[in-house]
Amino acid sequence: MSLSNQTDAELFQALRAGQTDALKILYDRHAGLVYGSALKVLGNTQEAEDLTQDIFFTLVRGCSYEPKRGSLRTFLAILTRSRAIDRLRSRRSALAFLSRWRGDRREDASDSPLEFVFQKEQSQAVQTALSQLSESQQQILRLAYYEGLSQSEIAKRLNIPLGTVKARARRGLLQLRQILINISQP
Repeated sequence: MSLSNQTDAELFQALRAGQTDALKILYDRHAGLVYGSALKVLGNTQEAEDLTQDIFFTLVRGCSYEPKRGSLRTFLAILTRSRAIDRLRSRRSALAFLSRWRGDRREDASDSPLEFVFQKEQSQAVQTALSQLSESQQQILRLAYYEGLSQSEIAKRLNIPLGTVKARARRGLLQLRQILINISQP
C-alpha cells in the first residue's frame, strides 16, 4: 500500500520506523491546521511559521503521541496551542524583564531620588532572598524570570522533566515570598 493511502496513525508509525517520506504526507495533511492555530494565538506570521516547523520537527525527533489515545490531528492542535501559549508567556516575560531592567537603569527627571533608592532596595532584597533558595530553585527561577524562558523550555535546557520544573518553581516562589515577607517585617 502506498504511503499516501495510509491513515495518520500508520504514517506516524512509518515515520518512527525511519520512513521520512511519511513526514511530507503528514505535513501536507496538517500544516494548515498547525500554522492556523499558531497564527491565531501568536498573531505573527513569522513566529507561526517557526512554530509550525518546530511542531513537525518534534514529530521527527519523537514525541509523546499515542495513536490509541486519539487522532494525530487533535494531538497536533493541542501541542501547537500549548507551545504557542508557552511562546507568548516567554515573550511577555522577556518584555516585562526588559521593561524592569530599563526602568532600574533609567534616571529620568520624573523619577525622584527616593523612588530610585526604593527600587534599588527592592532589587537587593529580591537578590538576597533568591540566594537563600536551593541551587536548583535559583536556577529555574533565574531562567524563568531573568531569561524569560517558559517552563517547558527550562525543562529542555536542563534536561529534566517538566513536572520537576513546575514543582521546583512553585516551591521556590513560595519560599521566596515567605523570605521577602520576613525581610520586610521589622
